[in-house]
Amino acid sequence: MASATVHLSMNKAIETIRQTRKNILEYVKDLTIEQLNYIPNGFNNNIAWHLGHVVAAQQGVCYKRSGNTPMHISEEFFMAFKPETKPERFISPDEIDEIKTLLFSTIDKLLSDYQNQIFGPHAPWVTRYGVGINNLDEAINFLPFHEGLHFGYIMALKRTVTAATSTGELMEP
Repeated sequence: MASATVHLSMNKAIETIRQTRKNILEYVKDLTIEQLNYIPNGFNNNIAWHLGHVVAAQQGVCYKRSGNTPMHISEEFFMAFKPETKPERFISPDEIDEIKTLLFSTIDKLLSDYQNQIFGPHAPWVTRYGVGINNLDEAINFLPFHEGLHFGYIMALKRTVTAATSTGELMEP
């Protein structure tokens, strides 16, 4: 059984992730579906992809790497938004709504699954950012950095998308 201190630490990391996700949704709430899907010159992805990616990455880092503990997203969702992917198609308003729901349901499940100790052994690995992760606690503690990084990309994309809309480069329907 993990100590109470570890549980408090994990609760704090999970709450940081939850707050970051709330901030992301607040930041993009005024964007249209076209703006969410727009990939500006110089970018590989769009805001819609980043929203899905933070869900897929959290599921991969915590579940897939923990003895293949079953994820709370479909394999199709994971494959569409995992690292090294990019948008293959337009993400519909219904899919955006699903992603918004998953942003919070997956965090709720992570907390409950952590408390219920359902995870298998975590395979050690090194992230593309040079961070060694040896267990689930380290994986969860890595997530706020990853989520903040993608929030930064979303902020840059929003500025670029907003400029493209105002100059007519991105035409609204």
